[in-house]
Amino acid sequence: MSLNPRALAALTAVIVAALAALTLEKHYVRPVAGHDSLLAFTTNGERRDFAVGGMPVSRADDPRNGIDVLDFTFDKVRGSYYKPVVDADLLNGERKGLTDFLKSKHFSAQLPGVPVGLQNDASADETQANDMLTQAFNKYGSKVGDQDLSFAAVSGMLGSLGDPYTVFLAPREMRSLTELINGGDFGGIGVYIGQDPKTRQTMIIEPILGTPADRAGLRPGDIIVSVDGRLTKSLGLDPVMNVIRGRAGSTVQLLVKRGNAPAKVYTVVREQIHVPSVQSKMLGDGVGYIQLVDFGDTSAKEVSTALDTLLRKGAKAFILDLRNNGGGLLQAAVDVSSKFVADGPIVSTIDRQGQVTTQDANQDAIAPHPLAVLVNQYSASASEITAGAIQDSKAGVLIGTKTFGKGVVQTIFDLPGGGSAIKVTTARYVTPSGRDINKKGIAPNVSVPMDPRAIIQPKKDVQLKAALDYLKKQLALSSKP
Repeated sequence: MSLNPRALAALTAVIVAALAALTLEKHYVRPVAGHDSLLAFTTNGERRDFAVGGMPVSRADDPRNGIDVLDFTFDKVRGSYYKPVVDADLLNGERKGLTDFLKSKHFSAQLPGVPVGLQNDASADETQANDMLTQAFNKYGSKVGDQDLSFAAVSGMLGSLGDPYTVFLAPREMRSLTELINGGDFGGIGVYIGQDPKTRQTMIIEPILGTPADRAGLRPGDIIVSVDGRLTKSLGLDPVMNVIRGRAGSTVQLLVKRGNAPAKVYTVVREQIHVPSVQSKMLGDGVGYIQLVDFGDTSAKEVSTALDTLLRKGAKAFILDLRNNGGGLLQAAVDVSSKFVADGPIVSTIDRQGQVTTQDANQDAIAPHPLAVLVNQYSASASEITAGAIQDSKAGVLIGTKTFGKGVVQTIFDLPGGGSAIKVTTARYVTPSGRDINKKGIAPNVSVPMDPRAIIQPKKDVQLKAALDYLKKQLALSSKP
């Protein structure tokens, strides 16, 4: 069994592997909008988890935009963070963010100290925060830029909370996040690429089936020597990605080396690419296999389609593989879970005031079948919502190792001016039985330790073998008169 290359990309981001990074050529198409949804994703080797919603109006032309950004952050943290907040901590964080940034630019910052004894008076304390940033603008803005000072102040303010999930998102991170939610939908050729950190060679991990790269004959292991005449060896992976992608209908030329054969030019016409989050197949003996690599906008529909296809092929039992799945949209987790959990709660979120919001199953589950869910230490957030719902409802068993343990919910808010955003922890969540899995994870029903890298080595994938053995026994029991 080969690992879905998108899952391989996630795996490489969290463990040491042969390649420094795996990614898709990416194109960012639309802002995240309109709904409160938990999101967990991996980017730049770092796990990030959050929810989306609460977008303010963009005011890019407002001369007070820097102060607006700070005020917006101050207000959202004070009002929405899932634990009580002390204003003095926020102001000290702002000051540290500014001084650290200025130090990185070789300036010894001269900024006012935070007054002792702040009484958490929102208006007065916000004024103090604004005064500090204004002084930074006046003294250093012409040298380092007002926007960078604003972003440094916001980052410092969020950092004062000591919460790794509450952070500032630069425009590039926000765009990456948006594409992950959308499952791609970028102009490109449909190929996964990676780069060897020692040789700096850019190689093709795998073309996406049915895309221009696949039809052009590009194959796993091909070395991309140049793109439109630009040598890739001198470029990082992101620049290579950027020159491969482009407007749908335009043409890109790749000089490709395959094995010992002479390098060959491939001329490929770009198309709009959608990246599937599901890979499915029959594994024999009536077992259908579904690998889900994230929870995006289309994931639930893809799982539903896979289930229908596998059932038509005679599947009598299922494996849902959530290993190395860092999560995704909360609604996608509810929708995917609902395919296996017939009724009852899927997940409950709890905010700072203790208000509980429960999301129930959609009442569209398939008929009950033996189900094994594969999980490991990199199954996180939305993956844990689905795993927890299936385990608590006894719709299936979990096989593998304890999950990541990410049981808090973040909300992402666009900052005034557009492009950048803040990500703030606004709630925690519990499984249907009321389990708080944060920093604890979910223990599988059947523990099968395994190095995550073995997933891409079929003969060493003992977790998959354990799932197959379990399901075969269940099918044998159900066939007895």
